[in-house]
Amino acid sequence: MAICIPVGSCKLFCRAVDLKWQGCRKAQWDASIAFKRCSQDEFSRSHRLSKFSHLQSSKTSQPTINGKWRTPTTVASACLNDGSTKYFDFVIIGSGVAGLRYALEVAKHGSVAVITKAEPHESNTNYAQGGVSAVLCPSDSVESHVQDTIVAGAHLCDEETVRVVCTEGPDRIRELIAMGASFDHGEDGNLHLAREGGHSHRRIVHAADMTGREIERALLEAVVRDPNIFVLQHHFAIDLLTSEDGSDIVCVGVDTLNAETREVTRFISKVTLLASGGAGHMYPSTTNPPVATGDGIAMSHRAQAVISNMEFVQFHPTALADEGLPVRPDKPRENAFLITEAVRGDGGILYNLSMERFMPLYDERAELAPRDVVARSIDDQLKKRNEKYVLLDISHKPRESILSHFPNIAAECLKYGLDITCQPIPVVPAAHYICGGVRAGLQGETNVQGLYVAGEVACTGLHGANRLASNSLLEALVFARRAVEPSVVHMKSSSFDSSALNRWARPFVPLSLGNHFMSRIISMTNNVRKQLQLIMWKYVGIVRSTTRLETAEQKISELEATWEEYLFHQGWEPTMVALQVCEMRNLFCCAKLVVSSALARQESRGLHYTIDFPHLEESKRLPTIILPCSPTKSTWSSRQLHWQPVS
Repeated sequence: MAICIPVGSCKLFCRAVDLKWQGCRKAQWDASIAFKRCSQDEFSRSHRLSKFSHLQSSKTSQPTINGKWRTPTTVASACLNDGSTKYFDFVIIGSGVAGLRYALEVAKHGSVAVITKAEPHESNTNYAQGGVSAVLCPSDSVESHVQDTIVAGAHLCDEETVRVVCTEGPDRIRELIAMGASFDHGEDGNLHLAREGGHSHRRIVHAADMTGREIERALLEAVVRDPNIFVLQHHFAIDLLTSEDGSDIVCVGVDTLNAETREVTRFISKVTLLASGGAGHMYPSTTNPPVATGDGIAMSHRAQAVISNMEFVQFHPTALADEGLPVRPDKPRENAFLITEAVRGDGGILYNLSMERFMPLYDERAELAPRDVVARSIDDQLKKRNEKYVLLDISHKPRESILSHFPNIAAECLKYGLDITCQPIPVVPAAHYICGGVRAGLQGETNVQGLYVAGEVACTGLHGANRLASNSLLEALVFARRAVEPSVVHMKSSSFDSSALNRWARPFVPLSLGNHFMSRIISMTNNVRKQLQLIMWKYVGIVRSTTRLETAEQKISELEATWEEYLFHQGWEPTMVALQVCEMRNLFCCAKLVVSSALARQESRGLHYTIDFPHLEESKRLPTIILPCSPTKSTWSSRQLHWQPVS
């Protein structure tokens, strides 16, 4: 088999050498242009991903202190501060569960900056309703959790990664409890374990239907108490700072834009952890918060990190369909309201608008089938019946049980005249989670030295072609802890190279051009963003085809070219930055990665379903890989700003 993915000016191939799934998978890499032969013939996650360096290329109320977060405003032993440049041992991009859990551990070894795009609590973690999956019941087993994960992932999961996560998961839950996280308990005093789609046992630890919020609260309170951790809110990460060390690419920090002061600050660090979340806002409807614009994946791709499995975009089957509410919201939501998987796990039944139950027609597991199956089934019903939503009914359960398990959902629906204890909930699929991302080894390491990843931004091999419900918070917790030891080792063996600062151009905000100039740029960018989202939904949605994907590829390329031409015609310069513009760069980058990966996979597996190749192909059970290529690419969005050619 060969998977060919065009990136920049080269085409990259993965040829399977050993197609046996058990044990290590081997693959051999060739590049038709711009690469010398990889010095290793074996490719496996069980080996450290530092092997990639041998590739030759040119390429709720939140805790506060005195009413605000600590910021490094003075030169102290914890960090160094040089005006617009700050120095830390560890820089963490993102303040969700992965970033905060990692911060609390590495803070024992050095100074830590947590850079967060909005408020510290504004992350995908905070919106996670269902819970965290872990084997905590005597009747359950790690082996059962492993098999459920692999089946849900359409057998594309890396088995070693799955076993590591399922084995270490229970200890990570116990650590959260020791830190003060409060989860629901049953009448017997033990943790109340819920069941969700794809799980064969009850193993979901939860705090009602606000689990992510509770975990985020506990972690943020611990972070506030740690004197070595500095949280910098409203700092948007523009680009990773990289340099070359022989054949290695080394990450030495990140440029950021303070969205409130509109100042650019450069962070130099010995170790950088990317925990920036996903890219749901590639699509017009997503359960992700507004900050989820694919920043980490796009930055990593520009920094020549290896990207994997971007075709697998998970659409949550049940987001609240505002069109079906008795009272419509006054204005469109920034992100769709999630109706957790646990509603179906607790007995919720899906009906079409004629109150016909339809899931048994598609899968013997009915409402407990994995998300990809349920989302496609709903999509099929909507298209066949020309309807805009389906109904999820939990009203047959006792009222007290519904209100105790799903208080947040009940309150949200009641605001719009819907009582879920006696009325069905209108639901529709929405973009929810990207199973691909920056390819990571078993310790969160990437092919870029000094760069580690954890959480949704990473592709560890756990999820395969479809994420099992409630495995995402689990993965974030496990890999945040596993990344600590190698990060500390790397930090202790590294030093700051101040001479590198002069090699990089500094991004800047075009304040001198005035508000009218910026309003034109932002207005155009917002319009382009909506167009991109519609292209992705129409052509790269739940059900795909080669023709639609090729159409998307062409339309995205034309839209990006039109946008960039407009910017530079208006007087924009390559190193100028604005929040909306930087987000647009990242959305374009991620969208192109998704489309290229989808075109390369000529089979239907998990979340990637194409009518032209509707069946699984055993010979194609390999991850999709996008290798780094030449930094001189055709679009402005594809280049790091500090390496931009300035005329």
